[in-house]
Amino acid sequence: MQTGNTTQTSTEDANTATSWLGNFDFKQIIFDYGLKVVAALAILIIGLFIIKMIVRVSKKIMKKRGVDDTLQKFLGSLLSWTLKILLFVIVASQLGIETTSFAAIIGAAGLAIGLALQGSLSNFAGGVLIMIFKPYRIGDFIEAQGVMGTVKEIQIFTTHLNTVGNKLAILPNGAVSNGNIINYSAEEKRRVDLVFGVSYDADIKQTKDVLMKIMTDNDTILKEPAPSVTVLELADSSVNFAVRPWVKTEDYWDVYFYMQENAKIALDAAGIEIPYPHSVEIHKGE
Repeated sequence: MQTGNTTQTSTEDANTATSWLGNFDFKQIIFDYGLKVVAALAILIIGLFIIKMIVRVSKKIMKKRGVDDTLQKFLGSLLSWTLKILLFVIVASQLGIETTSFAAIIGAAGLAIGLALQGSLSNFAGGVLIMIFKPYRIGDFIEAQGVMGTVKEIQIFTTHLNTVGNKLAILPNGAVSNGNIINYSAEEKRRVDLVFGVSYDADIKQTKDVLMKIMTDNDTILKEPAPSVTVLELADSSVNFAVRPWVKTEDYWDVYFYMQENAKIALDAAGIEIPYPHSVEIHKGE
């Protein structure tokens, strides 16, 4: 009896399957899905072409605006991959694949990468800002993050400086872009700020004439703006004079050292004393 029921059930299942297959229109399904595949391929091909054109145009715009070559390549690559990922999602959606999961995966991956590379992303953003706004260029003498030196290289994540002692200093762009930057090469002219102290016995007018003559005798020192000598301070043991010659930026250090040496020579020749600390030895009685 049980065997008969089993046989009857199997027959019914077979009839159901046959009926379902009979109602199943393979041609229609293949036609519909084939259209989706063709449409997806068309979107893919046209999308890749459009992405290529967008990247090419963006690079031309960046080049026209003087964006650094390194930044051009990096931003072009970033734009290309971002658009390709978006295109992949669109193609998958056209094929009928649920794209919500893709968006969730991409979002989670982006969050994880962002947290893992938080410092690097900050440096990258700083590098982008530096290359776009150009607070300094290669060859400029700058001071940043407590370091002074000549800019040797500007990379996406770091800036390389050659210090005065010819040491290589590597500064993270994130910290540089968020901190104070002094660019000593930005302007064509610079003022050399010097202070010379002389004895209270020295004649003020004579001292000013001597210091001014040192500057007027040097052709490197500019006539405009005119150099100046003024009394800066009546200090404890000296009268301090502020000496301010103007020079071309590239002549700054030559004039600085020239003034240090020749001021001493000229003041000595004029009999003007430059005071210095004296130590007094005190003998105690036995």
